[in-house]
Amino acid sequence: MTESTTGGTYTLVLELADPATLDVGALGPREFDAGGYAYTGSAFGPGGFARVERHRELCAGDRTTRHWHVDYLLGHDDVTVESVVKTPGRDVECAVSRALAAVATRIPGFGASDCDCQSHLVFDRPAGALVDAVDRAHERA
Repeated sequence: MTESTTGGTYTLVLELADPATLDVGALGPREFDAGGYAYTGSAFGPGGFARVERHRELCAGDRTTRHWHVDYLLGHDDVTVESVVKTPGRDVECAVSRALAAVATRIPGFGASDCDCQSHLVFDRPAGALVDAVDRAHERA
């Protein structure tokens, strides 16, 4: 099996160029400051890490269907994917999310509807500051 089909845990590091108010599905309207965001998710379903490519396509405007909270952020014109960190074959989504929440600001309720975490999205300025934190969180999980 390839990495794309076995799946695991991933974190997208995103940059939002300008502040925005976005309607995030069932969460409703949310304010987002300009800066860096790190979203941690799992890719154990069909296709594994192909989910990451789907996220990239949505961010590039090549897709429009939104399934997850992060899709509403990725679908905004001022968002770019700065980095992706993967931990193949391991379900460390909540551990990575908790580690990132210790160094960045949680966005309450975002991306954590199927677990007891407060959030799977954190914010910090600039996005570059999050890249090292994400790498460390995945290494330690």
